[in-house]
Amino acid sequence: MSTTSSRLNPFVLMLDPEAVIHAMETSANLRGLRQRICRPLDKPLIPKIFDAARDFDAVIEAEEFMDTGAELYVDAQPALQTVH
Repeated sequence: MSTTSSRLNPFVLMLDPEAVIHAMETSANLRGLRQRICRPLDKPLIPKIFDAARDFDAVIEAEEFMDTGAELYVDAQPALQTVH
């Protein structure tokens, strides 16, 4: 493998991270890029739906337990009944 192709191969570069760091530190192209600091916003712009979700959860929790009818299904399927 030639040095040019090994230098551009990302898998070979993973084996030698110090060479990658050195190349980044000495790169004139990277130093020539414009730099700007981006900071996250203090407050996210996510709508507050917590009250609606809390109200929905309260309605669900207040409902009575609904029977699934599994006993009726077992009665209708004699093969599922245990033999004593």
